[in-house]
Amino acid sequence: MKTNFFDSNSYFIDEKVNFFKLENCYQIYNEKGENIGTIAQKLSLGNKILRLLLNKTMLPFHLEIKNSDNDVEASISRGWSFFMSKITVKNAQGNTIGTIKQKFTLFKPTFKIFDSSDVLIAEISGDWSAWNFTIADASNNQIGTISKKWAGAMKEIFTSADKYNVHIESGYSNIEHKIAILSSAITIDMVLKESK
Repeated sequence: MKTNFFDSNSYFIDEKVNFFKLENCYQIYNEKGENIGTIAQKLSLGNKILRLLLNKTMLPFHLEIKNSDNDVEASISRGWSFFMSKITVKNAQGNTIGTIKQKFTLFKPTFKIFDSSDVLIAEISGDWSAWNFTIADASNNQIGTISKKWAGAMKEIFTSADKYNVHIESGYSNIEHKIAILSSAITIDMVLKESK
């Protein structure tokens, strides 16, 4: 029986650098080192041209999280942004399950994640330069982490600094909220780069 992509509690994200494409692409692994999916940025020809001419912090972006069968598990997108950025999280069926609102101070980004009714469900905050983030629920209880610290077999597979781990506590059971939180966390590097 096939495991649901979001049943896992630990994801290892590995950026694939491509100097000839403007899209970002990342591979996703589980704690056993198995490739379970990708994060890909979808850009039209018009978007590619605009990225060469305009400040990319203003431009729309669309990211897809896909499983190993190339099926979309979730997506994150932002429209044109001129001041405060609002990012939409959608599930595999294309339904909005959350939004992300960003707040930036120098090297201290904060992402507030809301459900489809605009109720706060989690917050990701931390130090971008040290790449150390905590994920807390609405009651400020820590439910996960994002870091570049490795353990066990993954330490040997991943030795480069451009890879990171997203972990959420196994006791967190609200599936729709978990998808919104994990989608936000898994794509955090790409979102930060687009907002830089």
